[in-house]
Amino acid sequence: MPWNPEQYHKFERERAAPFEDLIRLLRVRPNLRVIDLGCGTGELTSRLAEMLPQSDVTGLDSSTEMLAKAESYTRPGLRFVQGNLATIEGHWDVVFSHAAIQWVDRHRQLIPRLFSLVAPGGQLLIQQPSNHNHPSHRLVRELATQEPFRTQLDGWVRISPVLTIEEYAQMLFGEQAEEISVLEKVYPHVLENADAIAEWTSGTLLVPYFERLGSLRDAFMQAYRERLREQFPESPVFYGFLRILMAATKPQQV
Repeated sequence: MPWNPEQYHKFERERAAPFEDLIRLLRVRPNLRVIDLGCGTGELTSRLAEMLPQSDVTGLDSSTEMLAKAESYTRPGLRFVQGNLATIEGHWDVVFSHAAIQWVDRHRQLIPRLFSLVAPGGQLLIQQPSNHNHPSHRLVRELATQEPFRTQLDGWVRISPVLTIEEYAQMLFGEQAEEISVLEKVYPHVLENADAIAEWTSGTLLVPYFERLGSLRDAFMQAYRERLREQFPESPVFYGFLRILMAATKPQQV
């Protein structure tokens, strides 16, 4: 998927808030091997590295565009590589992922696999959006099923793979994880109007649709904006964004 770092960063402050909550679940120790899966443009990976003295931190992302921005943060103890978080191999003391695994399907297989990357005594820390039932997301799915978009998309609609917090907790328990913490939180964002919601989703949710819509992209966005304005006529608009945060520790001996 071709990512646009500038579009993504229009709401940089809002997107960073759950990162701050996730790192509060991190057990800070020196000399750790750390991987940030889906590091994006690197500034939050750099912040993570600053918190972990004498540690070796690797940021991994599949997007060439994002990694080009991340490269400026490279320094001793912090590097960036291109790769797929779903197929990465190795072991780390901290396996960290901020707003990335929602793009990977089959979470019942993914979560155990990510936990297998954690070295004994290490931590898995994940944050992901769970806002797929919000009107801003539902309207996209509805619009994608209507013509002329349905034909252009060949019937494709992206269904979120995100599960419930109970299911994630149960999966981690099944992997014999310790210190399991799985929670869901609403992040209250106050945006100027409904068009600002469209700007927000243009940097994330709509990216795979843009890739497939071709010449119908502008028409899709126009129809989407009109529906958002009907749903959120007020100004400013409250945009409550639901996210899941999880942390788990691998026992020293399993």
